Amino acid sequence: MTAALLAMSTVPAVAEPEAGLLPAPTGPHKVGVTTLHLVDHQRTDPWPDAVGKPRELVVSVHYPARSVRGYPVAPQMTPQAAAVFGQLDAVYGHPELPKSGVDWAATKTHSHVGAPALPGRRPVLLYSTGGGDPRTINTALAEDLASRGFVVVSMDHPGETSEVEFPDGRVRTIALPEDPRVKPAIFRDMIAVRLTDTKFVLDQLEVLAAGGNPDAAGRELPRDLARSLDLRRIGMYGHSAGGTTASQAMYDDPRIDAAVNLEGHLDYAVEPGKPGELLPVARDGVDRPLFLVGTDGYLDDRYRTSWAAMLSHGPRTRHHQISHATHWVFTDFAPMTEAFVNARLMPEQDRVKLVGEIRAERSVPVVRDLVGAFFQRTLRR
Repeated sequence: MTAALLAMSTVPAVAEPEAGLLPAPTGPHKVGVTTLHLVDHQRTDPWPDAVGKPRELVVSVHYPARSVRGYPVAPQMTPQAAAVFGQLDAVYGHPELPKSGVDWAATKTHSHVGAPALPGRRPVLLYSTGGGDPRTINTALAEDLASRGFVVVSMDHPGETSEVEFPDGRVRTIALPEDPRVKPAIFRDMIAVRLTDTKFVLDQLEVLAAGGNPDAAGRELPRDLARSLDLRRIGMYGHSAGGTTASQAMYDDPRIDAAVNLEGHLDYAVEPGKPGELLPVARDGVDRPLFLVGTDGYLDDRYRTSWAAMLSHGPRTRHHQISHATHWVFTDFAPMTEAFVNARLMPEQDRVKLVGEIRAERSVPVVRDLVGAFFQRTLRR
């Protein structure tokens, strides 16, 4: 998506809402969730819609809960964010999605807002989104990881995410000056901003673990959340541009012990047919575990070349390919589009374009087990 798309205001009417269902977590723990509004007063926002303003982030924290009784179930998206998602992502960003018939605010998660955290220090995982996508469309994987005993911190990257709602009700939409898929300089800037966002979030988690409250408004935190963070064990995973970010962030920041790249390029090239400059992580290798997970439906020369360079550095980097799948199989679109097809809200061929021929009953547990088992093994102490 580009900024020009935001000027287009004609959106199909929504009729007869149908909520896509998110699969339940498989781990032994109930899941709590909270949202943090983080403001970096040492850095100005780089994107055109926020020039001169401090960089603001919103993150979701999913964690094992001690009890969920009396705590409301969180929606996947807030009403305001859902309205923008329906106008941008579902119309322009992912044209395969239904143009009507879906109430994007109706989908419930399996997480309970503000529930007390289960006592005990737990490994922390950061999640970085795909380019243009909000953190909310990878809710099911975050919930599953939290149910298995991780604290999962999912980041949006405002200004290049389709929509981010702040606690005061502001909704910020995508504001990139040009499309990073065809402008190498924008892609490079985008990754640099994401890497600085990641470092800042890690810094704020240190504040939280030390007993402080990093939320910009000082809103009340779930009980025992601070004491659940084990910052001696940190992993990071990301989808697409988020996978690029996770890989390079581990190279840059020794606090990150392991990373999963869900189909993110490891070079800076975005112009077809031109050789790409490798990211430092692919050029030099890394001394910690990195897991590259891709699909057979989204291969191109950039993946083949940059991932081969990464794998050439030895056994610290592993690779797995999911068959009969494509790029968004790693997101909530895998189960949701299957529900939409069953409800006759979208044709099967559009589901296949987004996630591949693989069925959700197969792809969801495969992705969950690949990511979960990797972090259980690499963050064990």
